[in-house]
Amino acid sequence: MIGLPKSTEFNRRIPKQKFYENISVSPTLKRVFIDQIKVIYWRNKVATTTMNLAAGETVTELEIFEVKLNGQQLEESVLRQIDKEIPYHILFLLEYDGKYQAWTAYKEAAASGSNAFKVGTYYHTDWLPEDELPLKVEGLSVDKVYENFVRQIAGDALRAEDGKTESLKESVERDTRRQELEKQIAALQAKVRKEKQLNKQVQLNAELKKLKKELEVLGNGS
Repeated sequence: MIGLPKSTEFNRRIPKQKFYENISVSPTLKRVFIDQIKVIYWRNKVATTTMNLAAGETVTELEIFEVKLNGQQLEESVLRQIDKEIPYHILFLLEYDGKYQAWTAYKEAAASGSNAFKVGTYYHTDWLPEDELPLKVEGLSVDKVYENFVRQIAGDALRAEDGKTESLKESVERDTRRQELEKQIAALQAKVRKEKQLNKQVQLNAELKKLKKELEVLGNGS
């Protein structure tokens, strides 16, 4: 899939119940697996054994999962559950009615040093025909191929300012902070509108100005 060489093809069906049997998932999450997912395929494996790539320092393998859906909706909690259970980085291709969405999360090894992973923010594309997905294999190591897939899927959200170099982790942290600031600004603006006391309004507006300034410094402010 997505232009990957034949050497990476795996094409193994994974029973979806594998992700909710024998582990403590909530009845709600189990129901989502049953209702929203038709079938899951492990389509490709990107690794030094399947491609001419240097070993990654943080990414040992990148798995491509195709998730065929019963409708256009899939709750993020399902992807998070799969990501938590598989100790490798995953690129999800959701398919419904012949169209695809690419999803991936920034995923890094947990500080515990075990096989555990910390799964961060998910990024995804719009629904597109498979050949129009903005995914190209770029990079000479498994780390770089993974990083470029994440950046291609996230688009502007992870684009560094012109002339500025930053790691994927730094880009994701900046974007996470931007999202937090936007939420805080929206909440403060709502407070200002409701506040009747002038001195409180002045105080809130001062806070608002500070947050907007920080957002602007991040390169995404209006």
